[in-house]
Amino acid sequence: MDLYEYQAKHLFGKHGLPLTAGDVCSDIDGAVAISESIGGPVVVKAQVKTGGRGKAGGVKLAKDPAETREVATAILGMDIKGHTVHKVLVAHAADIAEEYYVSFLLDRANRAFLAMASVEGGVEIEEVAVNNPEALAKIRVDALEGVTPEIAREIAVAAQFEEAIQGQVADILVKLWQVMVAEDATLVEVNPLVLTPSGEVLALDGKVTIDDNAGYRQPEQADFDDSAADDIETRAKAMGLNYVKLEGDVGIVGNGAGLVMSTLDVVAYAGEEFGDIKPANFLDIGGGASAEVMANGLDIVLNDPEVQAVFVNIFGGITSCDAVANGILQAVDQLGERVTKPIVARIDGNNAVEGRAILNKADHEFIELVDTMDAAARRVAELAAARKGA
Repeated sequence: MDLYEYQAKHLFGKHGLPLTAGDVCSDIDGAVAISESIGGPVVVKAQVKTGGRGKAGGVKLAKDPAETREVATAILGMDIKGHTVHKVLVAHAADIAEEYYVSFLLDRANRAFLAMASVEGGVEIEEVAVNNPEALAKIRVDALEGVTPEIAREIAVAAQFEEAIQGQVADILVKLWQVMVAEDATLVEVNPLVLTPSGEVLALDGKVTIDDNAGYRQPEQADFDDSAADDIETRAKAMGLNYVKLEGDVGIVGNGAGLVMSTLDVVAYAGEEFGDIKPANFLDIGGGASAEVMANGLDIVLNDPEVQAVFVNIFGGITSCDAVANGILQAVDQLGERVTKPIVARIDGNNAVEGRAILNKADHEFIELVDTMDAAARRVAELAAARKGA
């Protein structure tokens, strides 16, 4: 489970990482009260589980409580990539001289942990890895040995932190590793880790992913569950759907993780022809593809405001294509007026001829049947581009 920034920083504070003063709230008056208690310039940050908050207008500075009221009013309730902002973190706006990056993550492929650190923080770490890979240090961490002060110092040196602050960075790395282990996390990240003009190193932002399978060891983490929140991923989880929100324009519904991953690739490739149209999600509805599951999947995807068109890509196996086709029609019928975006369907496999005949006979105004996956990907990208440009 990914945590909100304020939850991640709660765990950071619990393990002694240096933080800026601040608190979280869900209303405007609460934001003003926190600003008054800080008594200086603050940053108001939307609490959503997605990147790009700043670009979307979800992170703003405020010089005083009056301006905090204006900023909080603008941010609370806004939509950021399908996530509604219900809470904001109001924190002291620290002076920043330099921005860095540090993290630990579970490296499943190598059956170990990986430390990553860079003196180029404050941006997406993927950008650093692509544009300046030598600036990103990657150090394997043995699960049994962990991160000792000596190993932490080695990481700081490898990442080319200035010698004057290597001790502070190493201390933060040791404490960050404590978060990783003690909280059963699979990822702990600080971006940016900042150096203030006075020479103090602070964890300005935080990201933590905890292992759901370790919940029995972490009963206090039950409070982090936000299943009642009204955003796409939590609603999908409540429906038992294997869904991941992405940044794109084409909603994807498929059965089988491998097929869905392939669908993402062909849509992204086809979308290049139509102005960089991209898939908007990963959604695997499983092998059964019943009408109810199909309806839930379509409901989630169609209600994503970024989705312009939907690609339903089904390979009939255990469930035959005629049953899948009937499921699609029943799902659309259940959703009724909520179906307002074009749906391109490609079905193949067991009883594919019968399934296609069912969809062709229905002749639904929003459903278009295409025979091959590549052709369907191109068609859905074309439809999405047309709606996006309208």
